[in-house]
Parts: sequence; structure tokens; C-alpha cells
Amino acid sequence: MTIIPMRDLKDTVEIERRCAEENGPVFVTKNGYGRLVVMDIDYYERTMSKIYEAKLVGEGLADLKEGKTVEGSAVRKKLGEKYGF
Repeated sequence: MTIIPMRDLKDTVEIERRCAEENGPVFVTKNGYGRLVVMDIDYYERTMSKIYEAKLVGEGLADLKEGKTVEGSAVRKKLGEKYGF
């Protein structure tokens, strides 16, 4: 984990290098307190994808808990009748 002071943001090439090396976020502080997070776009996209997947899993588990499910064989039969396979 990299932590840098706000004044170091002026050196954008160095920040980009650190993001690439860390393969994760760089935390920026102001007066000793966290203020910003800078990260490589690839890392951001991977993180957002994981969050989205976790949300979908959570929704699926909630559906399972609430009984909002259908047996696979019933779905297959219905799709087979509709699409002829």
C-alpha cells in the first residue's frame, strides 16, 4: 500500500508508475488525513467488476432464501417446449 502527501500529486509520472507497480490504489493524504485514492484504470475496472459480481451473488442468495427459485429441470423443460430442443 502506497501513501503519499497531496503535494506529491504534482509528479503525475511518478504517481502513474506507483499505481502500475503496486497494481493497486495509491492513497493521498492532506494534513495527515486520507483525502483521495488514485488508481490505474485496469485496477479500477477489475474492482468494479468484483463488486458487481458480489452484488449479483448477494441477490441470488437472497432469492434462494426467499424461495424465489425454480428447479433446473422445470426451466429446461419450459425452454425446450418454447424453443423446440
